[in-house]
Amino acid sequence: MIALGSILLGSAHPERLRDWYRAALGCEPREDGFIDYGGVSLLIDGRDDVAPATAEPGRVILNFHVEDARAVVARLDELGVEWLARLEDRGPGLFATLVDPDGNYVQVIQMSEEYLVSRGYKQPRSLHSAAPFSGFSVDDIPAAKAFYTEVLGLKVTEEHGMLHLHIDSGEVLVYPKDKHVPAEFTVLNFPVADIDAAVDELTARGVTFLRYEGVPADGKGIVREGGPQIAWFTDPAGNVLSVLQ
Repeated sequence: MIALGSILLGSAHPERLRDWYRAALGCEPREDGFIDYGGVSLLIDGRDDVAPATAEPGRVILNFHVEDARAVVARLDELGVEWLARLEDRGPGLFATLVDPDGNYVQVIQMSEEYLVSRGYKQPRSLHSAAPFSGFSVDDIPAAKAFYTEVLGLKVTEEHGMLHLHIDSGEVLVYPKDKHVPAEFTVLNFPVADIDAAVDELTARGVTFLRYEGVPADGKGIVREGGPQIAWFTDPAGNVLSVLQ
């Protein structure tokens, strides 16, 4: 996979430029000097092969996507930045272009809700008031809570008779159901760095790993061929879970 991970902005006056970006965009550099803006990092570094001001500022433009362009522009006005183009609605969204101390062009962009939804970047507003989460049922909430806390070691909270499993990727809701029937698929996968260690630890805690006809597994119940190494087991309600490497 190839991904744009960082941008190097060379400057004859890197400290001045770094201070300007810190004040203008409100982000502190990391210890290694990079400034994180979403998924791309910006490194402002001194170079002796660049002029004090850029000769072709339109050749490379830094675009910063923000949630509230008007608020950002108001703060930049307070800092007295130099505007090349004031904030305006250009159809797909709001755009404003300013000039940094080295003469580079910087754009503040707020894409419209309609544009983001039409391009598949965002759900309609009615669907993203909170982060989505998954859930599954069990037939015994106390037994499920004991299993997920004591056996799997997860942080579990209980509210309105339902469990919230707190994992790194978010929350999973576990709810009671009188006529619960376990799903015929894996409802929860736990990626691990060392599947042998994970299986050994869970086995020591009383977990029995599943074996499926036609799916070759070793003595521990780990399937090691045909994809990621994986081992399946169930919770007290019969829901299928897995650890995989």
